[in-house]
Amino acid sequence: MIVTPKARRFWPLFALVLLTDCATKRAAELHLVPAHVPHEFIGEIVRLTLAYNPGAAMSLSLGAHSRIGFSLLALGALVVMAHLYRRTAPGDRDAAAGLALIAAGALGNLIDRLRSPRGVVDFIDVGVGGWRFWTFNIADMAITFGAIVLVIALNRTLEQGLRVSRS
Repeated sequence: MIVTPKARRFWPLFALVLLTDCATKRAAELHLVPAHVPHEFIGEIVRLTLAYNPGAAMSLSLGAHSRIGFSLLALGALVVMAHLYRRTAPGDRDAAAGLALIAAGALGNLIDRLRSPRGVVDFIDVGVGGWRFWTFNIADMAITFGAIVLVIALNRTLEQGLRVSRS
């Protein structure tokens, strides 16, 4: 069996992010109780605050259907990520990294949704004073950074394709 450069980049990164996300969420549930009580980590700029989000990013909600709706959306995203991974060139490590980050983040948050009706465990609380960003987790960071990496990789691929077609 031949292991491609994209597989060598995708699978270790996927596993590392998924395991880190799951482990940090469980640690937050054990050590940051009760919920919604901030614990300073880097002064008041970065605090660790246990919160449960039954909705999606930035507290988006589908009302009573949030758990099932966002679970189905996550499953759909994972199917799309698998399709994109299969279509990615064997040597495209950057696209593989972006896909790994997004897929691991989506799966990490899906596991939370399926595990508990309370929703996704969030615990990273960034801001100054009353100006706080939404509380988030490792999966959310992975999805965000993965999307950025994937856009950069796809843009690079498109630029290379345009250069070849102009030649």
